[in-house]
Amino acid sequence: MPTDKKILMRGLRRLGGALPLFFIGPIVIHSSFKNQEHPLYIPILGLGIILCIYAIILMAVGLRTIMKSMID
Repeated sequence: MPTDKKILMRGLRRLGGALPLFFIGPIVIHSSFKNQEHPLYIPILGLGIILCIYAIILMAVGLRTIMKSMID
C-alpha cells in the first residue's frame, strides 16, 4: 500500500504551521497576565487563547491528513 506523497506533504505543512503556534500562544497569554492593568488585557488574552486553540486544531487536522495519506 503506497503512501500518497502529495497528501503527506500537506499534512506535514499543517504540522509545521502548528508548531510555531504552540510557542506563540502561551507567550501571548503569559505577556497578557504580566500586564493585567493594561486596557488591552482582555483582547490580548483572548488572542492568546484563540492561537492555542487554533494550534491544537491544526495539529489534529495535520495528523488526520497524514494518517489519511498512509491508510487510503
